[in-house]
Amino acid sequence: MPDQSYLIYSQVSKLFSKIWSQGGLTASDRQRLMFALLKTSLCEEELSTIDRILHAVRRGWLQIID
Repeated sequence: MPDQSYLIYSQVSKLFSKIWSQGGLTASDRQRLMFALLKTSLCEEELSTIDRILHAVRRGWLQIID
């Protein structure tokens, strides 16, 4: 059975793909990112993935979708 950290990384990775394919973050996506940051201990790869999402929003490559 996979450990918890792998499952969370898989979720962050899938969320990253979903966000890029739709071109922005929905309210649900933002809630999931907030949960991952606040409720779990993330590895460097997960933090880097979330940083890439936030950087893309700041640069205007991704939009905030309501």
